Amino acid sequence: MQISQDFTFRTSIRSAAVALAVLAAATPALAGSGQPGHGHGNMPMQGHMMEGMKMGGHGSPGHHSGMAAIGEPGKAADVTRTIDITMQDNFYEPESISVAAGETIRFKITNKGAYLHEFGLGTAAMHAAHQKQMMTMMEHGMIEADRINHEKMKMDHGDGHMMTHDDPNSILLEPGKSGEIIWKFTKPTKLEFACNIPGHYESGMMGKIRFK
Repeated sequence: MQISQDFTFRTSIRSAAVALAVLAAATPALAGSGQPGHGHGNMPMQGHMMEGMKMGGHGSPGHHSGMAAIGEPGKAADVTRTIDITMQDNFYEPESISVAAGETIRFKITNKGAYLHEFGLGTAAMHAAHQKQMMTMMEHGMIEADRINHEKMKMDHGDGHMMTHDDPNSILLEPGKSGEIIWKFTKPTKLEFACNIPGHYESGMMGKIRFK
């Protein structure tokens, strides 16, 4: 009975995710109608993701304190463990992760879903701030249901800044693509890994990071 209930719950989450993605693709304002998509592999979400992570605006003093709160980029030579992450529509495998303070982990991430997905490390508040920015990106056609529009990523969207994507704590992957993040967890913190593409977090695409 439990297996049946879990299957039904997961199926409902997938259905909701598909509906959201189809709606986004069908709406010109969201999908960037008339603009071709680009099939790049993986795209580290730096710059823009950390704007959400630091929650202080472009170039604010909160940048370094926000980064320190969740850890720091790790070095390949210090990796003690590799965790494989599979992104589906709309959930992760595994659904939670255990880490130790001081541990450096290599996350190998693969998007096996039919839609664009993100793997980002942060607190719940950081993810909430980043979700607003991801919505703006979708409204401007910078991301679509299943692709990144790299040409629109290069454009100034009215605030005098271009949204770059090279923060070490997050990665945005198109369907079938893979990438990795190396991260050092410096101290126990209430962290989540999540996808902040509009509708995905709300559909259940997030997981807890538990400190041993």
